[in-house]
Order: sequence, then structure tokens, then C-alpha cells
Amino acid sequence: MTSIDELFKASGVGNKRKLEPLRDPNEIYKSVRLTSNGRSSRHARIEDEAAENDDDVEAGPAPPPEDDESADYGPDLPPDDDEDGRFFGGGITAQENDVLDYVDDPDPSADAAPEKFDSAWLRRTALNFEKRINKNAELRAKFEDEPQKFIASEADLDADIKALSILSEHPELYPEFAKIGSVASLVGLLAHENTDIAIDAVEIINELTDEDVAADDDQWNALVDALLEADLLGLLVSNFERLDEEQEVDRSGVYFALSVVENLCSGRMTTAEQVAKNDKLLKWLLRRIQVKEATVSQNKQYAAEVLAILVQTSSKNRRKLASLDAFDIMLQLVASYRKRDPEKGGEEEEYMENLFEALTCLADEPEGKTKFMEAEGIELCLIMLKEGKMSKGAALRLLDHAIGGTGAAGTEVCQRVVEAGGLKNIFTLFMKKSNDNHTIEHLIGIFASMLRLLPADSPERIRTLAKFVEKDYEKTGKLVKLRREYATRLSSVDEAIRAEQAGIDAEEREERADEWFSRRLDAGLFCLQTLDVVLAWLVAEDGGARKTIQKLLADRDETLSVIRETIQEQIDGIDMEDAEGKDTKEMLSTLVEFLQ
Repeated sequence: MTSIDELFKASGVGNKRKLEPLRDPNEIYKSVRLTSNGRSSRHARIEDEAAENDDDVEAGPAPPPEDDESADYGPDLPPDDDEDGRFFGGGITAQENDVLDYVDDPDPSADAAPEKFDSAWLRRTALNFEKRINKNAELRAKFEDEPQKFIASEADLDADIKALSILSEHPELYPEFAKIGSVASLVGLLAHENTDIAIDAVEIINELTDEDVAADDDQWNALVDALLEADLLGLLVSNFERLDEEQEVDRSGVYFALSVVENLCSGRMTTAEQVAKNDKLLKWLLRRIQVKEATVSQNKQYAAEVLAILVQTSSKNRRKLASLDAFDIMLQLVASYRKRDPEKGGEEEEYMENLFEALTCLADEPEGKTKFMEAEGIELCLIMLKEGKMSKGAALRLLDHAIGGTGAAGTEVCQRVVEAGGLKNIFTLFMKKSNDNHTIEHLIGIFASMLRLLPADSPERIRTLAKFVEKDYEKTGKLVKLRREYATRLSSVDEAIRAEQAGIDAEEREERADEWFSRRLDAGLFCLQTLDVVLAWLVAEDGGARKTIQKLLADRDETLSVIRETIQEQIDGIDMEDAEGKDTKEMLSTLVEFLQ
């Protein structure tokens, strides 16, 4: 049978006859948290002393002194306790009871009210932040060659930087955060000698400017204006150049820095234009997308994405990139995809898409069209239409945008396409039966642009019109067939919209106008309008084409009036505030006259 001694030893208490002196509660608490084997325990562990050989001593707990009534041995006996007092209440003193309560709940304030994040909190946090920065700078200057003497201050600074993350949940504090100068201090850390500190600062700036932050325009502008005023862009470029992407931490730092640039470009046009004014940044991005890698990395893809976002944002940015020979660089990069497809769903596929996206936006500008021709972009796109796989659709879209628009640059692109033998590639693709809606949209867009921009009686225009006439107007017939399909699709949507309009008042109709227009666009409104413009040009240019179109329309009891109505709807929706709008209205109005 187990002895009394063994029972006491197993309980973690020392020799049954010798009580350990009471220890400070803090010491007991520490022993609870950190045991000798590194594990946490809810029981204080007191080392057993070597038991003495007291075989002749009576076993069991010693009774309390008979004449010491003042001794505290815990709470009184319960009413039903053994009347002989064998268990002496709880068996512990009140002080020991308090110690165990402290162990069970070492932090009674844990249930206290959470800290309030307001201006007072921000000022305290900012003050501590500035102290950390100053202390670290002072120790670094004083012990430049003894890092062990300033490394602790660096760790404290690192913790304070990361603590600023909570601000992203309280954007209402952004204006004051900028006003008290903490934004400038945070940006200044991007120049810190320790790149880990600089990367932490970049990561926090990324969090504060993230699009998911629920900041209103005033709050976001206050923060971003302060960031730019503190030369954020210049310091980001400096970090791009000093970080070594062979190291995982530095690679993450470059990613966060690119994310900051993306956030700035996504917020407002003026900020994106300010970003694009930084030549060093743009040149670094153009260099980064050219770096040769065994497999396209996330940062290489991200650099291409940032460039695409920049040129999507404003015309100024597109002209700026075009002036830096971005067309030549990007066309060389996409040329590798003439016959080779990137891995589906990987970084390289997105990289290719971003390059084409940037090229397409650049081609919308007159300066971009000129650069596009100089870099032989037309020839490359025509090759991709013939040989390309995944790149075929992107090349067609790029060609559509390069041909589109108005002015001399667009006309030159159209002429160059014909001179380069592009009509065969384009019309061969048009006659394929497996074309999707995007392909059809870009093809008819190219037809409409060429019929509008090629000079009358020019060899290029005559050759283009001949394509619609050859083989008994088969291509003209396909245009009419496509028109029927889009008109049928749009008609069903228009019928549903009319049914919805019947049961609501004028105010609600106005509120839902954009929604209905979006649904009509999804049903093919734009394609139908462009098809009718092409058909109207053919009616106006060639008598045989006019008869063919009238005959095909009559098969469904339709006349040229259906084309006229669609074009008139376009005229009614044109914005007359710019010169291009006026030219378009004049052109369409002339076409309507031929449809009488």
C-alpha cells in the first residue's frame, strides 16, 4: 500500500513535516509560467528536500496548536464538516489561498475595457515612435562599430513600426497622423541603414494605403499627400536599387514597395500622374521586366502589372511611357510568345497579359501609334494572328486599338496594315467559324476604323472594299448574319427591360438607367452598332454590296431602316464637347443619308 510520505511527494509538496516558507506570489507565478523543462504548468513546483529518516514519527498532518486561536488556517469549517476537525478547513492559510487565486488569474485586468484609439492615443503612440527613432539613431551614431550596443533599440523600433498597423483600421486618424509629422518620420525610415527596418516601414505604408482600408477621400488624400511630400517615391526607388532579390526578405521588400506604387496609382489620377513623373521609377520598372529569369518571378510580373496600371490611368502617363521607348522594350518581350505559350495559370501568363495590356493602352495615343509602327509592332501582330496561340487574341486587340481613333496617326496605321499584307490575315480569321465574341468585336472594330480612316479612292481603301466583294460577297453576307444574331440577343434583353419599366415611376427609371444600359452592352449593343456602321459604309461605297445587304435583310422582312435606327441611336448618345465627338456625329449623319 502506498505510504503517506509517497502521497505527499506525489502532490508536489515537500517533506510532510517541514513546510516551505511562503514565497512571494510573483515568484510562484513565474514558476507557473516557466518550469525547468520549458513548459507551462498551473501548479507551483517546489523541489523536494531529501527526506530524513523519521520512522518513529507519527504519520499524518500535525494538528494546530491548541492555544493559538489567532492562527489563520483558511475558512471556517462548513456546517457538515467532520466535527472532530480532521480536515482542518481547507488545509491552507488565507495567504496561500490568495497565492493560488493569483496563479489561476494572474491578470485580472484582462477583462478590462479595450484601449480607445483616438487622438490622445495617436499622440502618445507618435511620441513613443519618435523617441524610438531618435534613440536608435543616437546609439547607432555613438556605437557605429559595436552593433551589440544598438541592436536592442533596433528591435524596439521594429516593434513600434509594426504596431502602427492598427492605424489601417482607424483611417479617421490619418489627417492627424500626417499633421503631427509621423508620416514623414515613417517615410524617413526607408533610408535606414538596416534594410529590415526599411522593409518594415514599406510594409506598414502598404497596409495604410491598401484599397481595402475604409478611408474616405479626404483621409486618403491627407495621408498620400504627406507620403509624397516626404519623398516616398525617391526612397522607394533607392530601396529597389539596394535590395537583393536573391534574398527572400529583400524579395518581399521589393514586392511590398511595388504594392505601394500600385496603391498610389489606384487612388486618384493626379497621384498616378505624379508617380509617372519620376523617371527613375519608370526606368527601373522597364529594366525589371527585362531581367532574364528561368521562370517569371512574382516581382517581374508585378512590375509589368504596375506599368499596365500606370498607362491605364491617364493620357499623360501613356505619352510619358511612350517617350521612354516602352513600346520597343515591350514588343521585344512579347515577341517570344509568337509560337510559344506561357504556362497556363502561372506568373508568366499574367506577365504576358500585362505587357499586352500596357501596349494596348499606349497604342491609343497618337504618339503611341507612331512608336508602334516604328518598332514594327504591326508586323509582329500580323504574324501572331497567323501563328500565335494564346497571344493571338491579345495581338488582335492591340491591332484594333492601334488602328482605332482619329487623326493622321490612325490613318498611317491603317495604310501600313494593308501594305504589310494584313488584309489576308484579318479576313481569314474573320471567316473562321470558331470565333468568340471578343474576337468578333475586335475584327469588326478594325473594319470600321479602316473604312472610316483610309482615304477615298486610295489603293488601300479599294483593296479593303474588294475583300467584302470577293467570292460573291461572302464576307458581307457573314456581316449580315452576325447582325441578326446580335439583334436577336439584344431584342430579348430590351423586351425584359421594357417589362421592368412598365411597373415603376420616372424617378426609379432614372436610377436604373445605367443598370439597363450595362445589360444592353452585355447583350452585344456595341457590336451591333459597329456592325451597322460597317454595313452602312458598304451600302454607301458599293452598289452591289447595297443590293446584297437589302436582299439578306428582306429574308426576315427587314429593310435598311433597322440599320438606320441603330446608327441614329448612336448619334443621339454622342458627347459633343470634344472634337472627336463632333467628327463622329458628322460621319454617322452622312451614313444615315445613304440608308434612306
